[in-house]
Amino acid sequence: MLASFCALATNAHAANWQSTLTKDPPGNFPELRALRATYVCGWSGISAATLEAHFAKPARDRFQLEGTGRTIGFVRALWKLDATYRSLADAILLRPIESHQVENYRAKKVTTHLTFTGNGVRRLRSDNQQNPPSSAKPKEFDFPNLFDLLSAMLYLRSQPLRNGDVYRVVVYPATSAYLATASVVGREKVSVRPGSYNAIKFDLRLNRIGKNMDLQPHKKFRHATIWVSDDTDRILLRAEAQIFVGAVFAELRSIHFDGARP
Repeated sequence: MLASFCALATNAHAANWQSTLTKDPPGNFPELRALRATYVCGWSGISAATLEAHFAKPARDRFQLEGTGRTIGFVRALWKLDATYRSLADAILLRPIESHQVENYRAKKVTTHLTFTGNGVRRLRSDNQQNPPSSAKPKEFDFPNLFDLLSAMLYLRSQPLRNGDVYRVVVYPATSAYLATASVVGREKVSVRPGSYNAIKFDLRLNRIGKNMDLQPHKKFRHATIWVSDDTDRILLRAEAQIFVGAVFAELRSIHFDGARP
């Protein structure tokens, strides 16, 4: 009887947060133009890594994001990491199709491949220390209308983004599912290397979704503040996050729209 009561309580709690998810369809905001951008990441004013992103529309019904990242400077001597990322999304529904990520550490290579359907995601993760590497078994997470990093970004930027708006979506970026709550805090001016922008300010919070569909605190991420340009592009300008090691940041260093003059 006690077990049945606990199961009912867990299901009720799960249903409660699921009922708060944003169900609005993709908005009619202009789609993002093809671009190439670079970012620098670090903490306390120290540059620790660089990121390069290439966003494009290789087909009428597909969006694609390709990215590379690497640690730099003295940080690289302590923690070497080279990473590549590729994601495909449906250009009409703004839903994920697949993503592929490779992380090369000093003595280890980790590969993660995600395949999405309307009912969930299938994950295949392996590393070169497995014996053999092909022994990795796929894992599945069943949840309708999941997002990955690219599709979540595309969906949110398509919305009206009025001050005070709150959006709640379920994101599966690599190995686990998270409830992402993005709140539009307001508007303000932000200066980055390419120039000064009118910006939309977001507050982002994440909760890990457990095996029983219960919400759990993120062990490494507390919250983040994100600034996106308040124009027809809505590009990421800067992000500041509180994580387990303190405050970290990512900031736009350069941007070029394909087909446009530099």
